[in-house]
Amino acid sequence: MADGYREIPEDIDRMPSGIPFIIGNEFAERYSFYGMKAILFTFMTEYLLGGDGQPSPMAEQEATGYFHFFTAAVYATPFFGAILSDALFGKYRTIVTISVLYCLGHLALSLDETRLGLTVGLTLIALGAGGIKPCVSAHVGDQFGRKNQHLLERVFSWFYFSINFGAFTSMILAPIMLHEVGPSLAFGVPGVLMVVATWCFWLGRRRFAHIPPAGRAFARDVLSVDGLKVVGKLLPLVVFFAMFWALFDQTGSTWVAQGKRLNTEVFGVILYAEQLQAANPLLVMAFIPLFSYLVYPALDRVFGLSPLRKISIGFFVMVPAFLIPAYIEAELGAGRQPSILWQIPAYIVLTASEIMVSVTGLEFFYTQAPNRLKSFVMSLFLGAVALGNAFTSGVNFFLKNPDGTPALQGASYYLLFAGLMLVTAVLFVFYAMVYREQRFVQGAVDIAPGEAVGDAVSAQ
Repeated sequence: MADGYREIPEDIDRMPSGIPFIIGNEFAERYSFYGMKAILFTFMTEYLLGGDGQPSPMAEQEATGYFHFFTAAVYATPFFGAILSDALFGKYRTIVTISVLYCLGHLALSLDETRLGLTVGLTLIALGAGGIKPCVSAHVGDQFGRKNQHLLERVFSWFYFSINFGAFTSMILAPIMLHEVGPSLAFGVPGVLMVVATWCFWLGRRRFAHIPPAGRAFARDVLSVDGLKVVGKLLPLVVFFAMFWALFDQTGSTWVAQGKRLNTEVFGVILYAEQLQAANPLLVMAFIPLFSYLVYPALDRVFGLSPLRKISIGFFVMVPAFLIPAYIEAELGAGRQPSILWQIPAYIVLTASEIMVSVTGLEFFYTQAPNRLKSFVMSLFLGAVALGNAFTSGVNFFLKNPDGTPALQGASYYLLFAGLMLVTAVLFVFYAMVYREQRFVQGAVDIAPGEAVGDAVSAQ
C-alpha cells in the first residue's frame, strides 16, 4: 500500500465508498468549467478589453475560431495527463496536482479582462481541465472489481448526471453574473468552485483504490502487440466521434450567436442567449433515466442493442439537430425574427444523440482499454473532442471570401455540418459491423481479442 493507500478495489458487491467524493468533485469541477465556457463567447465578443483598458471585442467568426481552438486544446492535453497518470504518478496524484493549474487559470480570467488575461487564463485551464479529464473518468472505473463491475454502467450514468447538473446550474447563473455584475465575478465564482472540487477529491483519498502507475511498463504496454491492436482498433472510432463533437460543441458558439439574433422574450421575460445552453444538461438529466428504463429496453426487444448500435443510432439522430438551426437561419434571412424557443427542438434532438453517443462511448472506451492503459485510452476518447473542435475552428478561420467575410453564412453553414454528419453516420455502420468488442475491468483477467468472455467479465 503506497502512502498507506489501498491499491485494489474493495471486495464488495455494492457501490464503492469513494464514489460520492468523485461525484461531488465532478459536480463542482463541471460547474467551474461550464460556467466559464458558457460566457466565454459573449465575453470575447462584447466585454474583452484592449491593453489600454478600452473595449476591444472580437468579431463573431474570430471568436468562434478561438472558442473551438480553446476547446480543442482542452481535449488534446488529456494525452499528456494520461502519460503522467499511467506512467509516473498515478491518477490521484495527477488529478490533485494539475487541479492547482486549473484554479490559477480561473484566477487569471477573473483578474485581467484583456487578451493577455484571456490567453493566460485559457492556457492554464486547458492544461488543468484537459490534464485531469482522462484520469477522473478512469479513476471512477478503477474503484470497481470482480464483484461489482456490473454496476459500472449505472455509476457512469450518475457520473454523467453530476456533470450535467453542474453544467445546468452554471449555465443559468453565469450569464446573469456576466451581464449584471461583470466578468470578474462571473469568472471568479467558477474559480471558487474549482477549489471546492479539489478539496472534495482530497477528502476521499482514504476511500479510493489507488491503482499504481505502470512506470516503464506503460511504454512497453502501449507498444506491445496487444496494446497496439487496441489503439489501432479505437483510432478509427476517434475519427467518427470527432465529427459528432464538431457539431455538438457549437452550442456554445454559433448557436449562441444565432440566439442573439432571435426574439429572446419568453412569456414576458427576457432571456440571455447564453442561458439556452442550459437546456442541454437539463435534458440530459431527464433523458438518462428515460433512455435507461424505457427507450433502450424497447429498442432491445426489436434487435440486440449493443453499445456500437447505440452509438450508430446516435450519429444519425445528430443530423436533424443541425437541420433545425439551418431552418431558423432561413427564417432570419427572410426578415423574420423567430422566437429563441425554436432552438429548443434542436437541443432535444442534440441531447438524444448525446445520450446514445457520448454516455455510451465513455463506458465503451473504458472497457476496451487494458487495465494498465485506462487513462491513456480515455485520452483517445477525449482526443475526438479535440479533433472535432479543431475542424470547426479551421472552418471558421480559413473558409473566407477574398474580402475576409465568411464563405459559409446562414443556413448553408449548418447544412454543411449536417451533411458531413450524415456521411459519418453511414460510414460508421460499416465499421461497427467488423469491430470486435472486448472488456477489461480492474480485478478481472484481461480478455484478449477473440477469447471467450467468462463470468468475471460480462460481454455487452
